[in-house]
Amino acid sequence: MLTGLAPAQHGVVGNGWFDRDYNRIDFWQQSNALVEGEKVYEAAKRRDDSFTCAKIFWWWNMGAKVDWSITPRPYYPADGRKIPAVYGWPKAFPAKLESQLGPFPFFDFWGPKSGLPSSDWIARAAIATLREERPTLTLVYLPHLDYSHQRFGPDAPESIQAIVELDVLVGELLAAADETGTETVIVSEYAIEDVSRPLYLNRILRKAGLLEVRDEPTGERLDPFASRAFAVVDHQVAHIYTKDEAAKQQALEVLRDVPGVESIQTSAAAGLDHKRAGDLIAVAGEGAWFAYPYWLDEERAPDFARTVAIFDKPGYDPCELFLDPKLRVPMARVARRLVQKKLGMRYLMDVIPLDASLVKGSHGRLPSTPERGPVFLSTIASAVGESESTIAMTSVKKRLLDALES
Repeated sequence: MLTGLAPAQHGVVGNGWFDRDYNRIDFWQQSNALVEGEKVYEAAKRRDDSFTCAKIFWWWNMGAKVDWSITPRPYYPADGRKIPAVYGWPKAFPAKLESQLGPFPFFDFWGPKSGLPSSDWIARAAIATLREERPTLTLVYLPHLDYSHQRFGPDAPESIQAIVELDVLVGELLAAADETGTETVIVSEYAIEDVSRPLYLNRILRKAGLLEVRDEPTGERLDPFASRAFAVVDHQVAHIYTKDEAAKQQALEVLRDVPGVESIQTSAAAGLDHKRAGDLIAVAGEGAWFAYPYWLDEERAPDFARTVAIFDKPGYDPCELFLDPKLRVPMARVARRLVQKKLGMRYLMDVIPLDASLVKGSHGRLPSTPERGPVFLSTIASAVGESESTIAMTSVKKRLLDALES
């Protein structure tokens, strides 16, 4: 949406991918330099030197060529702790927002506690920015619909309530935009659909002798150096990276008839012909999604599996939205771990379930109907032509630039 390019051109082939040079799987990186191509704010600045932009929690934020930015970025001391924090530029900008609004509620942004407070804080930060900084373009990301929709499915009462809650925040943002003479465009990059069937591609590849693990004191860890094929899964899409042509053909043969896999094809055929993409791209069928686990014995699951560890897991893990229902008193476990943390003891916040069947919503495949897809809403009458029934995501950049010039 910001580059006007498809993933094969801008290079963001998923929320994470396998780096073939480092032989490492990285998820949730934040450097804006990873997004190739000219962004909308760069194009606007090139056209008009007086143009300004604020980027409020929109991802790939760090180092973006904007005038104001803020994004979640904890501190990671050498003793293994994670201290919630935000990162922004100029440095006074996030400090000013937190002095006005209080600390960003980091644990409401992701994890079992994820909920409304994070989106509420972001919306209030955006309103303050609109009123005090008056950017030409303000980019705001509100994550709220992800949470209940993935936990319970999009049609669950909890998810309908989440829509109501988000509607209030959007209304407040619209009011602030009107107050400052700002037009509004609302976009979503995906829509979540009901799922009931997790698929474990890595376990299938392991049983076929293609995936190898390193047996460590803290459990089994996927070994990309020794593996001939493994899957980097991201909701309903999976990138399968292979060592050579023979491994690629074997992986294709092993995975193409797996029930629940809608399609598996080369990255070029899938429109993802980029060096970061897998050699094969799998898409889940309706009601299915891809879970990352590769271990065959739960007792050998790595220590990070039962924690919120978005940088350690070789795939996206929506189980991080849940507290393990097998724990008799989960909050007592949380409290105990927090006491250990305050005492300076080593600890694991091991409260995340390994049961992927808990997840009831996912995304990535094309929606079954347009009504189940993402939206484009705007107060700008000319942003959408009268005969247009669908909006290409690659057209959003041009629509914004045209609106800025009108």
